[in-house]
Amino acid sequence: MKLNMIPTNKLAMLCTAVCAAMLAFSPNARADATLTTATNDPNALGDILPGIPTGDADITQYVNNMIGLSPGGSDTVTINGQTNTVNRFSLNSNVPAGTLPGAVLSTRGGATDQINLGSTAGVYLYLFAKYDGPNQGSFVWYVGNLTGIITIPQNWNGYGLSG
Repeated sequence: MKLNMIPTNKLAMLCTAVCAAMLAFSPNARADATLTTATNDPNALGDILPGIPTGDADITQYVNNMIGLSPGGSDTVTINGQTNTVNRFSLNSNVPAGTLPGAVLSTRGGATDQINLGSTAGVYLYLFAKYDGPNQGSFVWYVGNLTGIITIPQNWNGYGLSG
């Protein structure tokens, strides 16, 4: 019985072609995005009005209250005597359906409109931004499906990003 062997140079070319095809059809690991404060932004989760106070524990409480709401629902949360309305937007295309994981504050930045989420999706799940202290409110996006540099609006309804 005679075995037909593929010549090594042809085998190397075949392997290269297969690897190139796999890489061409794999999803890109980087997905820089620009988010908006529109209620129909695909990643918009909700808002908190007026969204004060905004200490670490307060932010976590707001987001956990929000993700506990049904899409389109609202609730009030009182922290340190300040009553806030928490609104969960109708389910947007990039926000997973069903139960969302609880929020844990992992990092806190200043009033910058660009945030580096890194190169691995799912490291950060929610992005919380505060606009102009007590005058506007806070906005929350679901970013568990995003990587790379995320740009958020510098203004929301005429009020500047403050944290």
